[in-house]
Amino acid sequence: MEKKMKSLRQMETKRHFLSFNIAGFSYHDGCEVFDQLKIGSPLRLIRDEDNRHDPNAVAVFFGDTWLGFVPRQKNSDLALFLDMGYEDLFAARIQQLDPQAHPEQQVGVVVFLKKAKA
Repeated sequence: MEKKMKSLRQMETKRHFLSFNIAGFSYHDGCEVFDQLKIGSPLRLIRDEDNRHDPNAVAVFFGDTWLGFVPRQKNSDLALFLDMGYEDLFAARIQQLDPQAHPEQQVGVVVFLKKAKA
């Protein structure tokens, strides 16, 4: 009997959800840890419900260091999921680093939607 091969879709563990450069990087603590940042480093996304400038604000952290925010034009869907308690659905990683770029363009982030465990 021939074993059936899993489809690529079945083997997939995550799917691209969102990519962005960290907004406000020059206003937070990223410069203190920039030399520790690496492509693939995990990041935490934390909802900032009390942000008076953006009702959908989502902060980006490397460990305990606040790097900045998901840009306003890209945060509404992510904020909704986080508000509803689905933070475990996402995995955020550093995708790009450019120390020579303007601070708002130095750190690129990719957010993946993780596959639900069966």
